Amino acid sequence: MMMMMGRKLKPITSLPLLISKLTSPSVHHMISRSASATKAFASRFISTRTCPHPVFILRHSPLDASATSLNFWKNSHESRSFCMAAAATAAPPPSPALAALRERLVKGGPNLVDFMRQDGEDVYSVQVGTRKSPKPKPQWMKAVVPSGDKYTAIKAKLRELKLHTVCEEAKCPNVGECWTGGETGTATATIMILGDTCTRGCRFCAVKTSRTPPPPDPEEPEKVAEAIAAWGLDYVVITSVDRDDLSDQGSSHFAKTVEKLKSRKPNMLVEALVPDFRGDPKCVEQVATSGLDVFAHNIETVEELQSVVRDRRANFKQSIEVLKMAKSVAGPGTITKTSIMLGCGENPSQVVKTMESVREAGVDVMTFGQYMRPTMRHMPVSEYVTPEAFEQYRKLGLEMGFRYVASGPMVRSSYKAGEFYIKSMIEADRQKAVTLAL
Repeated sequence: MMMMMGRKLKPITSLPLLISKLTSPSVHHMISRSASATKAFASRFISTRTCPHPVFILRHSPLDASATSLNFWKNSHESRSFCMAAAATAAPPPSPALAALRERLVKGGPNLVDFMRQDGEDVYSVQVGTRKSPKPKPQWMKAVVPSGDKYTAIKAKLRELKLHTVCEEAKCPNVGECWTGGETGTATATIMILGDTCTRGCRFCAVKTSRTPPPPDPEEPEKVAEAIAAWGLDYVVITSVDRDDLSDQGSSHFAKTVEKLKSRKPNMLVEALVPDFRGDPKCVEQVATSGLDVFAHNIETVEELQSVVRDRRANFKQSIEVLKMAKSVAGPGTITKTSIMLGCGENPSQVVKTMESVREAGVDVMTFGQYMRPTMRHMPVSEYVTPEAFEQYRKLGLEMGFRYVASGPMVRSSYKAGEFYIKSMIEADRQKAVTLAL
């Protein structure tokens, strides 16, 4: 016997009886009410959005077999007009560049319908397999096994000096390509300082965590400078774990490492991929004025998913403020950069809204990559976004005014192709400055 709300119900053991129950007028009425409620909820959700683009909604009708598929708002003109009307009442007003872009979108420019088409020619994403319904990863998500003399030499030097790289700790699929230089010839590496244990526990990250990690190695800045100078790299990224256990959260250690590198190789380009330092202006300024060329801090995901993806001590507003502060205090020509992952459960309208917020913060470079689950203990992948959709984000980013956008399934925040173009960008800026000074 089964119990429900204190009542005894007999189990339905006959298939014909089950079908007759499901097709009864009372059940049909219940399903219709559920569908109406779902539609009403979607209408309320859309009416509260402020977005200059057609809005994507999640169709979740009980009568729809594809209940978990993402469906876009078919009437794109009405959706754009509605969203623009909502955006007109929002504060603060958008920058002139964003206002011009929105005007072009209303007049028929590219919109989010370009990301997904019903005819199947261009699909925004593909489904992720499950235990009950396993599916192979898309072809574009398959990486090359790292190898080569340069890769082997760098790895041996890291072991000798007991240094860590985020390339290895975070299981980056591009490690071999970056360390050897790949097609661009710009060999890069991302060194992780302040130890290999983080004080935070983000749901996407494979780095070890602890509330009380070992103290930093005071000789690490010198060791890092020595190792990188010996490798002959053109561009190096210095990143770190979060160190909430330290009084300055590791900012002085960060600044010292950059200074040591620049003293050994003044022409080497140095990018600092930093934590949020809990939004402390003194920590941000200490790193931003250390002589680096690129100040990077990753917002990781769209604003709506921050609490789901990141540690509770991190948030969107705090990260945006860090990027703003760095831009205001860093030396002339210093580039600011951030990155987000796709496939965490976001939708395209949320991504575009996040891009607008980042651009309004004055960020120069933005990168997009596919989230890949490090282990079964980590947050699952919601979908595999197609290369075509990544390309649309790249084009839209350039339209918004970003100086450079790296966007692709295998792109990571520190990625050799992006660093090649950033290197060219910095060199061009410096040459322009020299010419103007003459």
